[in-house]
Parts: sequence; structure tokens; C-alpha cells
Amino acid sequence: MNADLVGKVVNIASRCARFISGKTLSDVYPEDGGRFQQAAEAGDRIAELYEQCEYSQAMREILQLAEVANKFVEDAQPWLLRKEEEKQEQLRDVCSIALNLFRQVVIYLSPVLPELAKKTGELLDDTLSSWEQSKTPLTGNKVNKFSHMMKRIEEEQVQKMVEESREAEPNEETESQDAPTSAANWNDSAQPLIDEPLAEECTIDDFMKVDLRVARIVEANHVEGADKLLQLTLSLGGETTRNVFAGIKAAYAPEDLVGRLVVCVANLKPRKMRFGLSEGMICASGPGGKDVFLLTPDTGALPGQRVH
Repeated sequence: MNADLVGKVVNIASRCARFISGKTLSDVYPEDGGRFQQAAEAGDRIAELYEQCEYSQAMREILQLAEVANKFVEDAQPWLLRKEEEKQEQLRDVCSIALNLFRQVVIYLSPVLPELAKKTGELLDDTLSSWEQSKTPLTGNKVNKFSHMMKRIEEEQVQKMVEESREAEPNEETESQDAPTSAANWNDSAQPLIDEPLAEECTIDDFMKVDLRVARIVEANHVEGADKLLQLTLSLGGETTRNVFAGIKAAYAPEDLVGRLVVCVANLKPRKMRFGLSEGMICASGPGGKDVFLLTPDTGALPGQRVH
């Protein structure tokens, strides 16, 4: 979350404020393709999430707005506009839009990040004190010099905090001696990792390309002429379905699968097979054959929800 706040939220201001530092925002809010209005309308929904104590969902929605703002900056490329004298007014408009979208995001974060809201108010010469400020764009205000708003937390700092926390806990010796303290207490075998070593390291961007979704098996059938496959119809909620062929016949009977929640790769490129078109993949562990174990979401998960 800290990385997202620095890279996706504060980054908006740091990339744009310096281009119009000491100047003012556009006197009239520029046309932005409806971005500000959409974010303003999201404010009521985000406020409701806060009131319902759905903080994680609130953060996800706020960061989605930050991604929209970042995409706008990427497309507008203010760093190129500043090099052309005849495009300085366009540069001012672009920065005014970006800083207003940033201001909206900070207002929505202000219940949990009041210091960031204070620094944003100082940057834009406008104290952030009301949720309703997110509904009206800021125009004509002076943009002050950008100053550091948030530090990126390094792994070493996290480990240090964890260690300090442990040292501060009283009577650790009184903890139950029966509580498991390491993997050894569970007697988990190393064989699965030996049989199938860890894949090459990937980035978070690589991982996000795979769209994992909760799905419900609404139909399951044997596939004529196939020794290992079952044909599954997966519901992702509403009218959205996926036809999937899964090699789980030795482990599961079709009638036992109907109604069950699974995790599927929903954006896998469809593959034409001899038996038909397979439009995804369900997630399972195990070496194969009868030793296949479907991944099942916890109680409360809903078809269509993304697995993060």
C-alpha cells in the first residue's frame, strides 16, 4: 500500500506541480473527458464504504481513481509540452487537471492520511477541510513549490519495526508452548518443491496480467473420447460464463462439482481443442491423476470477484 501511495498518488503531484510552480491553476477548469466528474460521483460511494467500515474496498476504489489520473498524465506528457513555447497554456491546463484529480484522491484519503491532506492544501494554497471540496474543481489558485510528501518504506525498515515490536512484548515466555513456531511443527514435506521447483521470479506487473476470478461451476460433463478431461461451464456472475476443459476426471465426478466455487484464469486466450473451445483454466494443485486438488475460495467469496 505504501508503494502504491508513493508511486500512484504522490507521484501525480510530483510529476506536474513543478511545471507550474509559482504560477496559478487555469482560471477555468479545462475539459478533461469527464474524469473529474466521474471521481466526484465516486465520492459518495467511497464515503459510504468508510461509514460501513469497508476500508479495504474504499482504498481499492480510491487507488483506481489515482490510476485514472496517472494514465491522464502519461498520455498528456507535460514534460514534453514544457519544451515548446507555444504550448505553455496547454501545459497549464494539463497540470491543472492532474492536480485537481490528485486533490480529489487526497480528499478521499484524508480520513486515514491527514498529514498528506495538510501538505496538499499547502501545495495548492487551499486547506482541505471538507469532503464536499472533492465535487468542485480548484481554479486560479497559486501552485506553491512541491515539497516531499511521503517516503517509500524500505524492507529493512519493516523488519526493524517487527523486531522492535517483539522486544517490547512482555512475558513472551508465557505464550503457550504448544503453539507452532515454524514450518517444522507441521511436518510439511519438502518433496512438492523438489518435484516442481519455484518458477522464475516475476514482477507485480507480470502477475497482474493474469486475471484470476472466483467462478461457480454451473455445469459439469464427461467429454466423449477424452480420458482425462471434464467439460465445465463456469459462471462469473450475471450472464458471463466460460467454457473450460479441465484435466480432473480422475479426481472428481461431474455431479460433485456443480455449484462449487473455484478460482479460474478468466483472461486466458481461448484455445481450440478437438472437443471444442476452451476459454479459461481452473486453478488446482497436485501432481495429477487422482492427486488433483481444486483451489476453493473461502466462505463469502462471490463469482466474478478478482483474486488479488
